[in-house]
Amino acid sequence: MKLMGESRRSSESNMMATAQAGIITSDLARTLAREGYFYPPDPSSAEYSTLGGNVACNAGGAHCLKYGITGHYVAALEVVLADGRVMRLGGKATKNVTGYDLLHLMIGSEGTLGVITEVTVRFIRQPEAERTAEAVFPKLADAGRAINAVLASGANPAMLEIMDETAIKSVEDYLHLGLPLDAEAILIIQTDGSAEEAERGIEIVAEVCRQNGAREVRVAATPEESAEMWHARHSISGSLGRIRPNKLGEDVTVPHNAIPAMIARIKEISARYGLPIVIFGHAGDGNLHPNILFDKRDLEEFERVEQAVGDLFRAAVELGGSLSGEHGVGVLKRPYLEMALGPVAVEVQKRIKQALDPHGILNPGKIFV
Repeated sequence: MKLMGESRRSSESNMMATAQAGIITSDLARTLAREGYFYPPDPSSAEYSTLGGNVACNAGGAHCLKYGITGHYVAALEVVLADGRVMRLGGKATKNVTGYDLLHLMIGSEGTLGVITEVTVRFIRQPEAERTAEAVFPKLADAGRAINAVLASGANPAMLEIMDETAIKSVEDYLHLGLPLDAEAILIIQTDGSAEEAERGIEIVAEVCRQNGAREVRVAATPEESAEMWHARHSISGSLGRIRPNKLGEDVTVPHNAIPAMIARIKEISARYGLPIVIFGHAGDGNLHPNILFDKRDLEEFERVEQAVGDLFRAAVELGGSLSGEHGVGVLKRPYLEMALGPVAVEVQKRIKQALDPHGILNPGKIFV
């Protein structure tokens, strides 16, 4: 896959581009951006993850609130099956309901059903304008309520991210950006579209946040100020190693109206097991990234981490959510798959795996126990 990093062709008339699966996602996005186009899926790993890997995990990112996840932009795939045969799925037609939807069976299959070798993606025009705001909340619960209020306001944000107090302090200690250390939460929100749409949207966002407990809302006046706000958000994960040597990052999802309840459950789990859990993530679509901080050399502490992870998964499912919004099942979530999907759905998925990979040679040990 390291040798399969070529962007083969693009069609402006069809608004599609075809690339080998090994191309780095951000390289594809930058290539399109130079021509005035926008490939919205933007996982935090975009600078080093491959397009094929993003398809295999159906990756998301901050922009998926407004624009959707990777699967919404995949038009066609070339896939090598376990027996060596090559299968081409999808195409350039906008609509195609011929037979089973095998294209979307492969998307999100985590490499367990076939090896993706080529991807055709859709792209769109770049928005004319963007506006970014940073809302500071003395209370984390108020930030949770503000998320729902913003989504119901008509502002139509492109991105809506959350940082809790531990994330704020960790990033500030790391980068010295002047973040408010007495705040329990920060929301970073971006609107886009025409200049008028972006400006009107950010005005609504600012007002709604103030009405829901924000003590300060700062709207970026320049692209540099906006970039600094997003730099703080994107630096969270890298900064956490200064607190504890190890972290376990999860990506549970809940309906966005259950975000306040999920935040409360995470805080309860943190207290129950005596473990620091940092809350950040794509709050606008209910995809939170609770990161459990620990020292793996402490075996007793690691046992508590494993128990806490199970409680996080159960809380998400009980609130109508899922185990994973974009990272996939992999190995860690395998024991909880039936809890999330039910025995019938798991059995059907196992039969699909058996049909396409009877000898279990494709990404063995993933998804199913």
